[in-house]
Amino acid sequence: MAAKVNRRTVDLTAYPDLVVIYLGMRVNRLAGLKTLFGFGPQIASSVAARPDGLLLHENLVFSLFPPHAGMRQYWRDFDSLERWARSEPHREWWRRFLRDSGGTGFWHETYFMRGGMEAVYDDMVQSTGLLAFAPIQPARGGMFSARDRAKISGTAATPAPLREDEL
Repeated sequence: MAAKVNRRTVDLTAYPDLVVIYLGMRVNRLAGLKTLFGFGPQIASSVAARPDGLLLHENLVFSLFPPHAGMRQYWRDFDSLERWARSEPHREWWRRFLRDSGGTGFWHETYFMRGGMEAVYDDMVQSTGLLAFAPIQPARGGMFSARDRAKISGTAATPAPLREDEL
């Protein structure tokens, strides 16, 4: 006799501003292995510090060849995510990466409970996610920051890790 499927769902009414972000790092060159594996312990330490607003962090493997790993995170709201992304240690990781991707490509896609999404792809040699089918634009000007790409009103509480003119 076949077992019944145990179907469940969730009540998200307590999370009206929920934000889900997928992040990935793909090895583009052999040197990228060192970059990719070097981030693992740093990310684990950062998550263990339990940043305010991070509800859940899950590690993902997108492919073994080429190595392409990532994570999915659930945040209480965009302001919490943005505040963490603009603080240490993330701030310094991002500054270093934007100056030298270390043989990797990086991307993130963010989805908002209230609607909308935004994404950025840096040094990705293979189209991934939204980049595979949506029109491509340079991540400059009004497309430089996640807040601007998502058309979220207001200003960030802390400055960006790098200004556009520093790239």
